[in-house]
Amino acid sequence: MDEFNKLYGRPATTEASAAGRVNLIGEHTDYNGGFVLPTLIPQYTRVQLAPRNDDRVRVASHILCPQPAEYVLGAEVPRHDWLDYAQGVTRILRGAGHSLHGFDALIVSDVPVGSGLSSSAALDVCLMRALREEFPLKLDDIQIARLCQRVENEFVGAQVGIMDPMVCSVGRKGYALFIDARSLAHELVPLPEDADLVVINSGIAHRHSAGDYNNRRLECERAAKLLGVEKLRDLTESDFARISKLPDPLDRRARHVVTENARVQSAIAALRAGDLHRLGELFNSSHDSQRDDYEVSIPEIDLLVELARQDDRVYGARLTGGGFGGSIVLLTELGSGRSVAGTVVSKYASESKNRATILVPPPE
Repeated sequence: MDEFNKLYGRPATTEASAAGRVNLIGEHTDYNGGFVLPTLIPQYTRVQLAPRNDDRVRVASHILCPQPAEYVLGAEVPRHDWLDYAQGVTRILRGAGHSLHGFDALIVSDVPVGSGLSSSAALDVCLMRALREEFPLKLDDIQIARLCQRVENEFVGAQVGIMDPMVCSVGRKGYALFIDARSLAHELVPLPEDADLVVINSGIAHRHSAGDYNNRRLECERAAKLLGVEKLRDLTESDFARISKLPDPLDRRARHVVTENARVQSAIAALRAGDLHRLGELFNSSHDSQRDDYEVSIPEIDLLVELARQDDRVYGARLTGGGFGGSIVLLTELGSGRSVAGTVVSKYASESKNRATILVPPPE
């Protein structure tokens, strides 16, 4: 609150937050209408704001822009930087019929940018939560998720699916959130209490608005059209013969989506049965599919995964998030997570000359 006062000369009137997320399994399935299984992480994005008596918006970020950047409501224009997320939120809200006034805002976050842990969705959701409270707006958590997806798709230019804003908006600590991306039916699934969840940031940032991510979505749309289905979610493993006749790489893209949807459902069954070995196997096969069929991994990520798999205490490891950098998630024996992660990070620094960081579990 002191920082807000220093910036704007008055106290904030509203505060809101949203956690980042790690996707346990179900990568690149949400925009194909399929299944995902993310969970929240301990890192949060927080927003403080106070209304103004005009249409001007001033937003500062303690990391990205310590001094406020400004724009005017109704005159939002993409700048292709961090402010587009705030501009997108106000543009989409007003376009959906919600009344806003100008405001001053301060964003504070420990969700690392470009880590594949949904820093942008956490920002979108917590800003929209703050605006909902301040003005106030008639929005439920599902509507916030849908509107935040539109911020990314229509204003920022990243063709992301519903998973990130959905789990940031309706997820709960200690649970995975199973989401059917087509219907938005969702269910909380308890995380295992007899294992450690570990998240390691590779130190190589990605950008969802970059071309490779959007190209994967276009490839999936082309594959679905050639196969005569609305979404690749409509296919099952019984369609592999038809999928194999698609031109490369569309055959591999479709195969990943079909097998990944099946892995999500198997992972839920493994969680409910407490079968950690099976869950680890699914993590491993998911990563291999992302690396070989979907081609969204990079050598540094593959190295992190391989180093993790060398440890007997690790059930499984995989790339998490959109790919082309970011983070990995692994499941380890209970009580071993921090030790395993420390070993992996040390070996990674030696073999890659890059610096990885341990995000989960956080330091004690």
